[in-house]
Amino acid sequence: MAVSERLAELGIELPSVVPPVAAYVPAKAHGDLVYTAGQLPMVAGALPATGKVGEGHGLVPAGDAKTYARQSALNAIAAAAAAVGGVDRLTGVLKVTGFVASVPEFTGQPGVINGASEVLGEIFGDAGRHARSAVGVPVLPLDAPVEVEVVFSFA
Repeated sequence: MAVSERLAELGIELPSVVPPVAAYVPAKAHGDLVYTAGQLPMVAGALPATGKVGEGHGLVPAGDAKTYARQSALNAIAAAAAAVGGVDRLTGVLKVTGFVASVPEFTGQPGVINGASEVLGEIFGDAGRHARSAVGVPVLPLDAPVEVEVVFSFA
């Protein structure tokens, strides 16, 4: 099944490519791979939340951050598709690197980045199985709670 058909089946509409916030391109193809820049969870040009992930007043709850990681992955698909001439040229997911801006005592980064991994699996099926890193960091660009970069294969 083509990726576009699977997206339609899941009721997922890809967002517009998020414009870079600095001196880089959203995605770059090389050989049969396309690498995305770190994708923030932008929705309609804005972050849905800012701050650190953790438990407590003023922090971004892990469940919300998981949703933001999902959005970041959808933004990555959009960027990669634009770089290679369409979503149906994407054939699989090889590597996901997820960054979670979190308080020092938070250790749930893998669960947060599951938001990205799970939606990639839903969309790409077995071709969406990937290697992954989930890293806690003190701060991300624009004070985003999560950032995700993805390496896709394409044909």
